[in-house]
Amino acid sequence: MSDAVKTYGGFSTRRTPQSEPIPGEVQVENNAGGFVYAIDKWAQLARFLIIGTQGGTYYVQEQPLTRENAEAIVACAKDDPARLVETVAAVSEAGRAPKNEPAIFALALAATLGGARSLALVALPRVCRIPTHLFAFLTFYKMLSGGFGRSVRRAIGDWYARWNADQLAYELVKYQSRNGWANRDALRLAHASFGPDHQSAIRWAIGASPTVERTVVRRNAADKTFRYGPAVAPLPAIIAAFEEAKTADRKRLIHLILEAGLTREMVPSAALNDPDVWAALLSQMPLTALVRNLGKMTAVGLLAPLSDGTRIACAYLADGVRLRASRVHPLVLLNALQVYRAGHGDKGALTWSPVAAILDALDSAFYDAFGNVAPTNKRLLLALDVSGSMQSPIAGTGLTCREAVAALALVTARVEPQHALVAFSNTGRHPSPWAGYMSGLTELAISPQQRLDDVVEAMGRIPFGGTDCALPMIYAQERGLNVDAFCLYTDNETWAGDIHPSQALRAYRRTHQPEAKLVVTAMTSTGFSIADPADPGMLDVVGFDLATPQAVSAFIAG
Repeated sequence: MSDAVKTYGGFSTRRTPQSEPIPGEVQVENNAGGFVYAIDKWAQLARFLIIGTQGGTYYVQEQPLTRENAEAIVACAKDDPARLVETVAAVSEAGRAPKNEPAIFALALAATLGGARSLALVALPRVCRIPTHLFAFLTFYKMLSGGFGRSVRRAIGDWYARWNADQLAYELVKYQSRNGWANRDALRLAHASFGPDHQSAIRWAIGASPTVERTVVRRNAADKTFRYGPAVAPLPAIIAAFEEAKTADRKRLIHLILEAGLTREMVPSAALNDPDVWAALLSQMPLTALVRNLGKMTAVGLLAPLSDGTRIACAYLADGVRLRASRVHPLVLLNALQVYRAGHGDKGALTWSPVAAILDALDSAFYDAFGNVAPTNKRLLLALDVSGSMQSPIAGTGLTCREAVAALALVTARVEPQHALVAFSNTGRHPSPWAGYMSGLTELAISPQQRLDDVVEAMGRIPFGGTDCALPMIYAQERGLNVDAFCLYTDNETWAGDIHPSQALRAYRRTHQPEAKLVVTAMTSTGFSIADPADPGMLDVVGFDLATPQAVSAFIAG
């Protein structure tokens, strides 16, 4: 009998090493060599739109990862082009992602695909809301298609023509060029008719003389004649103020900022070391610009302890309605908190002494940006992956996945009265495939009332080993803990452990809590998940999605 057990006992549907697929279940090998579940193309689309692929992951370079996600976008377009375009536009409009570039890329790719082309071009203003976005779209589209057809040129013209004259002038002045494109280049591609009110702004943008008595509205390609419009109107006020500001003295410049609404981009660089100029800018500064320029305003002395500038900046950051309306993503605020606390940027020689009130305001703004997250009042075990693969950067920020994990977990911990925090580490007693390491969990004595930057720093000191995502369920089972939901924050590149996370959850359900749930928060844009899609008690969500905390809360609450 012992020989038979030895021969056949290695096969089990209840306990399978993560380096092997669970018998009878459809699993795929992830980039780290472990076996996990594949997510469908729509889930992968959502991950791409929110996380992107810039910088790649610990295991995959950014180009192969982008190719993999592009294939998912193409598959979605073949399945349901309307759903694809609406998903892209909805994610972008709601500000659910920290960066808009993945949505712009997806829309540009959709615009090259037959079934989705017209829908994508109609949605262009929803995804590309400012000229900078349009320039990114044109870059991606040219890269994907090689050129610009008539429908795309017409869509570009319609994109500019949708604004009234004053708004068009403002956009043309504020966003003049980026990434090798300028409004001049885009307008010369466009097939559009502009009314007389728009003509002077358009001519200014393309570098034509604004003083001619009449201007071309459209060229007739058939007989090579031109149809002329009426005489050009005077320059719009914002453009006239911008031109005057180039040579204005300090007093006049401040007047132009306050009266004409000039923004930082419209002010001569030489004037941006004057605290009074910054005070004028701050009085009407959009929140996105405020967050970007906190370091500079501190360096010039506008933001200082007990100063009026600090009072105004903190009031803006504390305005939850204004915060969410501005589409400032929480991770942008977290990144701003980290950079501001450091006292210097990643580029350039600018340095400053951080003001404590600004740090506290950024910390509070991070939580406010998520809106109202309802507590479930369930018993939650939050498990944070801090392994080496979590050192991968988040596209477009100075943050790593590990740092973001700490912050996202605190969003839940802050509203849930019954929770415990643990992190995967090499301080446990479970053997790891990594030579010399032990896979385990470290209990985190972290208070949700601590400031985010302090928690992130503490997370960085935890020693990591091979991540075994089954350990939270084993941990709870061994200690007899009653857990309603396990919340794992990981890149799904798990491979260490002698039992799969889904098997460990089922074992925990059998002995402790039959209704226990598992929420896996994905931190990278891969096609993998450790959550079994066939199990209604397991949920896979996207880590950097603005809507994730509310979705997780609703799922756990049932």
